[in-house]
Amino acid sequence: MSAKNKTKDKILDVAEALFAEHGFNDTSLRTITSKANVNLASVNYHFGDKKTLVRAVLNRYLEAFMPALGKALSELNQATDYSMEEVFQTLKQPLLSLNTLRPNGASRFMSLIGRGYTDVQGHLRWFITTRYDEVLTQFTSSVSKANPSLTPETLFWRLHFTLGTCVFTMASSQALAEIAFNDFDKQVDSEAIIDQLIPYLAAGVAVN
Repeated sequence: MSAKNKTKDKILDVAEALFAEHGFNDTSLRTITSKANVNLASVNYHFGDKKTLVRAVLNRYLEAFMPALGKALSELNQATDYSMEEVFQTLKQPLLSLNTLRPNGASRFMSLIGRGYTDVQGHLRWFITTRYDEVLTQFTSSVSKANPSLTPETLFWRLHFTLGTCVFTMASSQALAEIAFNDFDKQVDSEAIIDQLIPYLAAGVAVN
């Protein structure tokens, strides 16, 4: 790996950790450069500005997650009929694959997505919906096919409530695992938590 790429990756790693812990708004470029032990010129050289850095941090996950989700949805849509739970099952492996990308990758990814909403990062929503429009449309269309009675407005609300549930659950997965062990003497991992989550999400979106 070249020195330039090492510097770029170091900035991304430090920025990701700080963004997840403190949010996008409360993390300054000065804090990032100090923690990464690089100068501001390096950030400007590799990313140009903070918004581009924010998008680059999240895109390390998106570029792995979105194609995998698109593939799962394409396979699902080879069937003429399927349930809402089967639609949400397409999220499982793409999410779990993020744990091989980075330790606790699924949790970190959802935490960053949540920060994008709570910190009102409109440019991030624009980035995701434009770059990955095909996959997002494919998912929304699959949800509509599983429950054709949903109006566009109802679909909007339910999918955003779904996103909020996913963000809370996956970002809090370690704490939930500890509670499950203390209260029920059960060892659970990310896969077990997702298996609990999917039927809940599907039922909430499918109800008429």
